[in-house]
Amino acid sequence: MSGSTNWTLDSWTREENVIVTVESPELAAVFTQDFEQLWTTRDVSKSGKVPTNPLEIGGAAVRPWFCPGRGDRLAHRIAKAIGSARRRVRIASPVITSGPILGTLAEVVSDARVDVAGVVDVTQIHEVIHQWRTNGTTGWKEPLLRTALTRAPFSGKRSTPYAPGAVHDYMHAKVTVCDDVVFVGSFNLSHSGEQNAENVLEIPDPALAERLATFVDEIRGRYPAVELPS
Repeated sequence: MSGSTNWTLDSWTREENVIVTVESPELAAVFTQDFEQLWTTRDVSKSGKVPTNPLEIGGAAVRPWFCPGRGDRLAHRIAKAIGSARRRVRIASPVITSGPILGTLAEVVSDARVDVAGVVDVTQIHEVIHQWRTNGTTGWKEPLLRTALTRAPFSGKRSTPYAPGAVHDYMHAKVTVCDDVVFVGSFNLSHSGEQNAENVLEIPDPALAERLATFVDEIRGRYPAVELPS
């Protein structure tokens, strides 16, 4: 079992999330290997160094990814899938700050040759922009983010800002659909996501891709278009 859901009441009742279940001893063994790296070292930075070879599961070549060990490769893998899409790209992610993904997404949106749409957590997006503006080394990302989120139909959930004791009602689903390929798991499309202990399943499956693209569009329909600070 993988996905974006935390084992909290708010996660189950107030947030949008994705859960995917896969019955495969081989895949379970790979997840166990990553867990053992975390458990034995107690150091996130030393985990995720797990093979990303595809596993044949139910007629699909499912490729597991773990961060931070494979975080950089995963970000480039998703970016390449976005750049290679010919029909559609659907994204649900609280934020989008990973350089490779953000740059490719802005380029694809600007080209306007692919149906691109998605949903983010606009409260967190505003917080990210504020951080960029106070950190001179990352300000180059803001124009790319503006291009991606305003030239394509992205919606944004205005969640409750984080504070001790506050509810957690984030837009927390984490899924990217590129044509008939799905990336689903706990990975935020962010630089921090590359460095955290996260996992993603890359699944080439037309039926699943259609189902999750529809899921993203359903979430997108709940919220207004993204409005960014001036």
